[in-house]
Amino acid sequence: QLQVVESGGGLVQAGGSLRLSCASPRTIFSVFSDSDMGWYRQPPGKERELVATITGTHSTYYAESVKGRFTISRDNARKKVYLEMSGLKPEDTGVYYCKRDQRDSRTYWGQGTQVTVSS
Repeated sequence: QLQVVESGGGLVQAGGSLRLSCASPRTIFSVFSDSDMGWYRQPPGKERELVATITGTHSTYYAESVKGRFTISRDNARKKVYLEMSGLKPEDTGVYYCKRDQRDSRTYWGQGTQVTVSS
């Protein structure tokens, strides 16, 4: 049973946009609201890297490579986190993963969603 489920990946041309979603369907509201959420990506042949994070109080952090192009947000009522990506570049290609860090120190990863940006 998946604790974190990503969706919204696909193939897009350079300069295009995509919106990724991350759902936590089996998490109770209070646990989700207090969790720190993050998006990571793994480019082909490379290590997984941080893209953006958002805390339970909606503080955000972005990797330098995506600042000004990507926006992370969360909807606690729906227990979802989003990653709005615009101005996509071929180097944004990779598998995008969502991570949930709970206050009880448990961490959950999703299975990932593929994003491919063609030049």
